[in-house]
Amino acid sequence: MSSAPIPHGLHFVTETPVPGLAVAERRVERPEATIICIHGGLDRGGSFARLARRTDRFDLVTYDRRGYQGSRALAPLGLANHVGDLIALARHEDEDRTIIFFGHSYGGVVAYGAAIAEPSVARLVVTYEAPLPWILRRSGTGAALGDDPPLEAEKFFRRIVSDGAWERLSERERDSRRRDGPALVDDLTSLHTTPPPFDIATLTVPAVYVYGDILAPDFYRSLCAELTTINPLIQSREVTNAAHGAHLSIPDQLTALISALWDEKCASA
Repeated sequence: MSSAPIPHGLHFVTETPVPGLAVAERRVERPEATIICIHGGLDRGGSFARLARRTDRFDLVTYDRRGYQGSRALAPLGLANHVGDLIALARHEDEDRTIIFFGHSYGGVVAYGAAIAEPSVARLVVTYEAPLPWILRRSGTGAALGDDPPLEAEKFFRRIVSDGAWERLSERERDSRRRDGPALVDDLTSLHTTPPPFDIATLTVPAVYVYGDILAPDFYRSLCAELTTINPLIQSREVTNAAHGAHLSIPDQLTALISALWDEKCASA
């Protein structure tokens, strides 16, 4: 793994608890906790660089999930292995280091899964628009996947980001996204298993489900109401002027929210 810096102050880590996992970090002088960021489908750990630049109170660790970008060669896939990777990263921090999970989209599913499997590794779980279709499914999602993962990756990018954004990518960038197709298909498939991948009622770590007011706020309000009914430990927050990629579009607002949630957690401890 290269030790060269990546943009915006994140630096690659050469020694990781999971060989083959591409990990990057930003360290501060007197951290109150470490935020471990988990990316969603067809994303990369580097997309949290804007958050990293703004987290002066916290160390920040991010990584390419197995099957994606720098961790593309790491196998096998599967939610259980993503959960295991996250637990290993959390345990790799100093024993007295407090951990906050921040999971974006499918990364939120991984964060919940890790906190349920090993409650001692995190003090707070914050997720942003994590898909939980076995609790409440959003209309227009869950369509059958084809047998061409690279094509599914292109279709997903066009649907979630935009056709225009796909057209603006270089051919090299398009090829990189297509090569993440198998991991994306695995992510999407894992959300629709029987039985569901985990029971959110068994989560014992305080958690906050965050969502924006642009994409489908009524759906997310309904989902959050269901979550709180199932598990009162799960709170929710609605963020204004925020679409799905909030860590890219409103990093200042999102960083301030995570800081405020941490303050609330500390005050209630």
